[in-house]
Amino acid sequence: MSTSESRRRLLRLLATSPLAAQATSLHSLFGDDADALIDSPAQALDVFDFEPVARRNVPTAHFGYMATGVDDDATLRANREGFGRYSLRMRRLVDVRAVDTSVTLFGRAWETPLFLCPVSSQRAFHADGEIATARAARSRKHLQVLSTVTSTGVEDVTAARGEPVWYQLYPTDDWTVTQALVKRAREAGCTALVLTVDLQGGSNRESLERAKRRDKRDCASCHGDSVDNQRSSMARKPMFRGLDLSRANTLSPEALSWDQLARLRELWPRPLLLKGIVTGEDAGLAVKHGIDGVVVSNHGGRAEESNRSAIESLPEVVAGAAGRIPVLVDSGFRRGTDIFKALALGAAAVGVGRPYIWGLGAFGQPGIEAVLDLLREELRTVMRQAGTLRVADIGAAAIVDRGTR
Repeated sequence: MSTSESRRRLLRLLATSPLAAQATSLHSLFGDDADALIDSPAQALDVFDFEPVARRNVPTAHFGYMATGVDDDATLRANREGFGRYSLRMRRLVDVRAVDTSVTLFGRAWETPLFLCPVSSQRAFHADGEIATARAARSRKHLQVLSTVTSTGVEDVTAARGEPVWYQLYPTDDWTVTQALVKRAREAGCTALVLTVDLQGGSNRESLERAKRRDKRDCASCHGDSVDNQRSSMARKPMFRGLDLSRANTLSPEALSWDQLARLRELWPRPLLLKGIVTGEDAGLAVKHGIDGVVVSNHGGRAEESNRSAIESLPEVVAGAAGRIPVLVDSGFRRGTDIFKALALGAAAVGVGRPYIWGLGAFGQPGIEAVLDLLREELRTVMRQAGTLRVADIGAAAIVDRGTR
């Protein structure tokens, strides 16, 4: 493949961002000044303002790891485009001075339905990594879900958060290792376990590989000689330290099946959720197997090239769950209106990943806090516009499915 073709393939990733269209529009209005980056979190008008600052600050390969989709990045794009299928029905002459965004999950009340998704290796984006995220979650009173491949141990994250977090689990192909991870999360007081089930087939992250080729640093100094060896990668992560990884070859084994969930349930007495459910059939099976909740997710477009957005998968998962377990959702959420649409379609809570990592990479903890503030205020704004005083008031009557009308 020619150098010019490789460059075009890499730049295709950047074209998936709404910033591409935004930049074209801004140039027509303001000329070259449209490219000016914000200097502080307070200058941001929306979460997208943090992305170019993070791209400038974060090493090329690390940014590529966060930004990549799979194959042609079609599902990555679909996650944003899918929101365009749904329109909102706005109500008038409702006294909306007192808007309440609170929700309850598994008996715990939260000020908003917004939660911070598990994102791995956050010190790759800022030196404070998951500690900055935990402190931001604490200051803004948000639910935080910690990745198995965190760059800071669960105990230190919990201390920074001020209370136990939820723990996302990659089960590995060695049950002994899985048992140790679950035991550590349980002893750290984690209040829910979130098993990720959408990476069993592996993922072809071409944009990441092209970003790595453009990064001129000596990556072996941090990653060792076998950069692509998953066992070597696991060994460097705090949650795996001290464990025998000689039989662990992958984080997400292909042999994982519904029948194995009973073994996991024996280890975990608290709420157990499945992350990566995108069909009504699997939602029904989750209920059948005693799962406490599901997260509709395609791993932010970095798991499979289904070309189907998470927001479009949500209605059938909600129907499959049939009100028996809560349905959460993530992948592609960037606006308060996005969150509102998911709530109208039946989601109990909505997760964000890349936006708060943009904030982290741009300004550390203050950047994350600003991202959360923007999304919260945007949600409050659309709730007022739609005449909905409480999250419970946001229902099917507030939304129009343009794909079926």
